[in-house]
Parts: sequence; C-alpha cells; structure tokens
Amino acid sequence: MVEPSELYELHNDDFDVPLGLHLIAGLSGFTDAGSTIEQFANHVFENLDHRVVAIFDNDQLLDYRSRRPIMYFEKDHISSYEPATLALYLVTDEVGQKFLFLHGYEPDFKWEAFTAAVFDLVDIFDIEDFSWVHSIPFPIPHSRPVGVTISGNRKDLIERISEWKPQTQVPGNVLHLLEFRFAEEEFPTAGFVMLVPHYLSDVDYPQAAVAALQQIAAATGLVFPTDELRDAGVKFLEDLNRNMAKNPELSKMVQTLEQSFANDDGASRGPRITTPKTEVPSADEIAAELEDYLSLKRKQSSEDQQ
Repeated sequence: MVEPSELYELHNDDFDVPLGLHLIAGLSGFTDAGSTIEQFANHVFENLDHRVVAIFDNDQLLDYRSRRPIMYFEKDHISSYEPATLALYLVTDEVGQKFLFLHGYEPDFKWEAFTAAVFDLVDIFDIEDFSWVHSIPFPIPHSRPVGVTISGNRKDLIERISEWKPQTQVPGNVLHLLEFRFAEEEFPTAGFVMLVPHYLSDVDYPQAAVAALQQIAAATGLVFPTDELRDAGVKFLEDLNRNMAKNPELSKMVQTLEQSFANDDGASRGPRITTPKTEVPSADEIAAELEDYLSLKRKQSSEDQQ
C-alpha cells in the first residue's frame, strides 16, 4: 500500500497553520443537487481569505479521461492547461476564526490510501473535528426550508437537527468512507446532507448553499457571510413562482408535496420528512414540466457571463 504522505505535498512553508482547527470537506463528483457544494465552495473562496496548505497528487488519485483537464488553445499552440485540483486550504471566517477546508474532486482511485492521508493531516495539524456536506434530490417542496439529515457520531447535532433518519443502502462516496473511519476511531464527525427539491436538483438553488453554511456554522461555531446567497435565493424564488403561475400542473404537484409535509393538525412547523401520502411525479416528469424555466435560467446565466 502506498504511504499516505506520498499522496500529498505540503505548501505551508511560508506560513503557520494553527493547531486544533475544524476540518470541513465538500467534494465534487458525487450527487450535488442544486449545485450545493459548488455554490458553497465558490462562496467561501470568493468571500473569505484562504491559502493552500496541501495539494493531492492527481497522477495517483485522478482518472484524467473521466475528468479531462481544460486546455487553452491560442491561435496555433496550447498556451496552458488547467488540471483538476484536490487540496486542503486554510480559510479565515468572517470574524477571524481559522479552519481547514478540503475541497476539489472526489478521488477516482485509492480511497483507503486517501483516507489514510487525511488521517495523516489530522495528526499533523491536531484537527479538532470533521464535518462534511453534500446534497441529494428529495421530494420536498421549495416553499419549505431546505431539509437536512445528519450522520456520524455527533449525537447532539443528530438529535437536535436531523429531520430524516432512514435505514437504507446508498451509493457511497469517499467522504462516507472517511466518516466511517473517523467514527471507528471515535473522532468527532458529522456529515450533513441537504435535501433539495428534486425538481430543482439540476439548477443552482441558493437556499441549499445557505442551509449548508448554516449547518456547518452550527457544528463548528464558524461565521460565514450569506447575504449574497440569500439575495440570490430571493430572486430565484421570485422567478420560479412567476413561472409556476403559468404552469397549473407544476403548481398542483407542489401543493401535493406541501400537503404531505403538513402537520396532523394542519399547521406548519418546517419540513417534516415523511413519505408523501399522494403520488409525487418522478424527477423526469418534473424536469419536463420545468424545461422552459430551466432553459430561461441557463440563458440568463450565459448572458450574465458574457
């Protein structure tokens, strides 16, 4: 088996990394409903000071053919290329607290060796605890707060926050494995799954990113700026509701979801994760209903980038 230290290279020769920090992780390559992890990471990097602490070795962990690097072609030659990156960052939150953020692609190979390498970094920097985030499509209406389910061994968080506690089998990702190995060692660990309306899983859903930041804040005491994401969420809902008003079938579907989440007394107290009592359209059926809306959002996004 490869030595854990062979999978990464430290880049903190010119700065110190405080000991005893929180470790947060969010990787691409698994489900990212509502682009939750992408928005989460972009928001962190765009709004908080950060530096690279360690970079993992692509040649040992990455399948280049499944994640082909971007090549920049200039007239008659390739001027540069942009490989995928998996790295550990030192980040400073909004009030000056530092934490470590593991972000990038999910390794294609050597999961156990990668897990051992992260354990190595936990020992080097005497990390306090581990929290990670991802998101899945779920039959929950967008009119309710984003749901969350928590795994790991942070019982205080699970009992206080987790809304859905299934007994099931799921396709695993490397952070599941990392959580499992940490729990075996009784290292404080929590995995947060954002439950995103499944008819919005293919678009940027700002509410899910805000929820993810809030959950990490609850687990760690870190402070994140969220105003920009909240403003984007308000606009998103305005656009969505305006398009829903033109689509009676979609409106009826959302009403059905709403009814399934209502309390027994008819009151509402946030998302109560239960099995809907009436049939909910499949993701494919809902995607068809939202085709016009999604096309409009993609067109607007393309125009904004030009």
